[in-house]
Amino acid sequence: MSRPPVIVIGMHRSGTSLVTRVLEELGLFMGWRKESNDEAWFFQRLNIWLLAQAGGSWECPGAIQHILGAEDVRRKVVEYLELMMSSPRVVSYLGVGRYVRVRTLKRMDEPWGWKDPRNTFTLPLWLEVFPGGRVINVERHGVDVAESLRRRHEWGYGRLARRMDVMKPVLRWWIGTRALLPSGRCKTLEGGFTLWEEYMREARKHVEELGERAMGVRYEDFLAGPEGLVHRLCEFCGLSPGEERLKAAVKGIKRERAYAYREQPELVAYAEEVKERLAKWGY
Repeated sequence: MSRPPVIVIGMHRSGTSLVTRVLEELGLFMGWRKESNDEAWFFQRLNIWLLAQAGGSWECPGAIQHILGAEDVRRKVVEYLELMMSSPRVVSYLGVGRYVRVRTLKRMDEPWGWKDPRNTFTLPLWLEVFPGGRVINVERHGVDVAESLRRRHEWGYGRLARRMDVMKPVLRWWIGTRALLPSGRCKTLEGGFTLWEEYMREARKHVEELGERAMGVRYEDFLAGPEGLVHRLCEFCGLSPGEERLKAAVKGIKRERAYAYREQPELVAYAEEVKERLAKWGY
């Protein structure tokens, strides 16, 4: 009997990787080939492709509405996704052993899924491919998210700018279709915070529409009392790991990472500035 996937959504830098890692340790298969943020390469590439088809990206995700709102385009996109679920390329998600056994993601007979913040916007398409899909939405305080994005931008910009300098002799002869440098949207706290608001708005809408097929997880609550939440997550995902395995999975969680912004005066001041916007989301 085939099983529908568990699809993890939520804003970037919100703790989706932590929740995913814990669930993997407890038996939820989340992909064989993954990149550094625990995102299955197969689904991440498809999500990047979906947003690009609409002229968007993870920093401009709202463009996906150009696909969702055009019935003929949407139908062909879903048709392509259906085709990919049984293509040989799915081996990068399944690994050789599982691929030989099931061949297609439509025949998965164990608890499985994938994590990618882009799912927050591409979810309606994935739920056409997997109508019984279940969704976990992970949320985190918006100022912590904005600061994490700002730090990542600074690191990424510096690394890519240095590489661009080294490549200048080659770049004189090259016009590329891929970005050489990161977008500047998340360079500032306000830029990252507005992006967080976009993701929160979309994710909450999905959770409300899906009812019992969706579960919300607040990062701060997960850090403060992981055992209870993990019990609920296991039940939601169809996992039965046993108490010892569950305790081992949450043992290394660093509870002090919750509300990290409170340690920096600049971030405390920004949180005060946007307190009404935070309150809208329960923060």
